[in-house]
Amino acid sequence: MSSRKIGMWLYTNSGGDKIAKKIIKKLKDRDIETLDNINLRNAIARNSNIIYKGEKLNKLDLFFSYNAGEQTQYQVYLYQALNRIVPMINSYEAFALTEDKFHTSLVLRNNGIRTADYKLCHRDDGHELRKIIKKWDKMVYKPTDGWGGLGLTKIENEETLNMLMPFLNQMDLRYFYVEKFIDYDNTDFRVDIVDGKFVSCYGRKANGTDWRTNVTSGGSVFLREANDKVVDIAIKAANACGTDIAGVDIIYDRKREEYVVLEVNGIPAFATPEQEKMGLDFNDRKIDLIVDLIDRKTKKDR
Repeated sequence: MSSRKIGMWLYTNSGGDKIAKKIIKKLKDRDIETLDNINLRNAIARNSNIIYKGEKLNKLDLFFSYNAGEQTQYQVYLYQALNRIVPMINSYEAFALTEDKFHTSLVLRNNGIRTADYKLCHRDDGHELRKIIKKWDKMVYKPTDGWGGLGLTKIENEETLNMLMPFLNQMDLRYFYVEKFIDYDNTDFRVDIVDGKFVSCYGRKANGTDWRTNVTSGGSVFLREANDKVVDIAIKAANACGTDIAGVDIIYDRKREEYVVLEVNGIPAFATPEQEKMGLDFNDRKIDLIVDLIDRKTKKDR
């Protein structure tokens, strides 16, 4: 009988189901039982328990949540509640931080990590936005809770801003978050970190005339080596955000001649089967580090 039991919710598309099986097998070899595919959307809370298909999740030794595409408000709400009782990977605090671009940038800057210059303005402060575009020349509007490049809008001048403002106001936003547009070569580094250790690096490049490198926005993945500076920045960014697992997006500012962190992703994807064929071979190392992390955290808890 297993002495430790964890819950896991890992995405199943793009090879995620096979990754989950490998993790479960390696955990079993360490006498750790896994309750798989636990979507908190289908759980209920009753008195002191959070229950999923008869299992009391608050009795688990750890919960490993790793699914970005199927999150619901209810699921996230229970994620927060369960983390008050059970250790998480990533913790709810780290998850919530990395889901918010403004909060992430604020934390990184206060830890001495370079990010794009940014401004957060109240929705009614259009005057401040106009001052910013005159100063910066170009900027990028970002939804604070978006991912995959969705909603990113490049603002090239005050005329573009004036055209955009009515649409933003229709969305009933409470505030606007904008970043100064950085002169870069339309490629980035995606650096994976697990438990403070470097796992891998690959590059992404924008498609054609687009400036967004996100694959969901038309960008493509290519093999890319990370230098010591990039790895050091990524580890510091992951630690600053309190993440056990992180994918840190870094670009090179050609004007200032320095590396800049664009984003810290708390649920960085494993390499897909197609990406593995092109040479991205970091999945096994990432799995081993995650299993080591779960093993250590559940032992410590006990």
